[in-house]
Amino acid sequence: MKIGIPAETRSGETRVAATPETVKKLISQKHEVFVQTGAGVASSITDQSYVDVGAKIVERAMDVISNCDMILKVRAPAENELSAYRAGQVVVGMLNPFDSAALESMNKAGLTAFALEAAPRTTRAQSMDVLSSQANIAGYKAVMIAANVYQRFMPMLMTAAGTVKAARVLILGVGVAGLQAIATAKRLGAVIEASDVRPATKEQVESLGAKFVDVPFESDEEREIAKGVGGYARPMPESWMKRQAAAVHEKAIKSDIVITTALIPGRKAPTLLHEETVRAMKPGSVVIDLAVEQGGNCPLSQLNEIVDVNGVKIVGYANLATMVAADASALYARNVIDFLKLVFDKEGAFKIDLEDDIVAACLMCTGGELKRKNA
Repeated sequence: MKIGIPAETRSGETRVAATPETVKKLISQKHEVFVQTGAGVASSITDQSYVDVGAKIVERAMDVISNCDMILKVRAPAENELSAYRAGQVVVGMLNPFDSAALESMNKAGLTAFALEAAPRTTRAQSMDVLSSQANIAGYKAVMIAANVYQRFMPMLMTAAGTVKAARVLILGVGVAGLQAIATAKRLGAVIEASDVRPATKEQVESLGAKFVDVPFESDEEREIAKGVGGYARPMPESWMKRQAAAVHEKAIKSDIVITTALIPGRKAPTLLHEETVRAMKPGSVVIDLAVEQGGNCPLSQLNEIVDVNGVKIVGYANLATMVAADASALYARNVIDFLKLVFDKEGAFKIDLEDDIVAACLMCTGGELKRKNA
């Protein structure tokens, strides 16, 4: 099969969908691989490194796309890119299964599209879990950004000039990004507290050396909703959210750094850090809002900006994985190659096995039929 890797066109996107490591594996399986000139440069991958493993370098994206049967992407093709595609082509990438307009456009173009974010969060699918691999990077980078913006040390230091207290860090949302943020902040010597809807995360938080901010449940309904579904949190009742807001307020005004990571698939991000809480925080404090692209966990966050509110800096950088492009691309490319094992048979022929739960979940459209009707 002819497989193409065009350069990403979305503003700020520095990742690439295949690395020399994964291209070599594809070529060993008798596929031909075509890479657009400069596709990996922002991820510290030269054209020559692709050539060295057997890929062909092509100057224009249109030539890569028109020449190939399958296109590997990081982000979904933009509307103005779709004219280069032809009916029957396969597209694999992070296509946003909740973007119904984009999916409909790909369907109208006659594409077979696989959105890797839709893979079930099961043990078998772990090696192709793009959300986890990229969230892990975002959690790490969030702490690095916080340490850079924060005008004090993170660890406690005992010096001849006196003792410097350790920074107090509050992490809201303990998924993959939150857990990595805890681990990274711990390595930097901070004192950490963390909060999450799901009580099952308490053990994970404490195992990393942080203190869990517990918000008691007042009914069986709250307790059941808090279990989440498919590894994700669910929207909690208003009464619980008020109690959580009060607990967060109390912790946040004593914190130096607050990192918010809470997302609910297909919905606006929940508000966890209210305006009145931010205004009550200490001058010099820092907020990192990882949910800013989905509306933000803080209503004061501004996309791709740093906002100063009474001396509190709120960082709203989106897509933090692109700031660690080399490793982000390497991990993402491995996710992609593991998924491709499910859609190629032993002879390397493309097949769609709808009996496979991962393939069925990721398939958005094929043959002019939109499979993700609830997107």
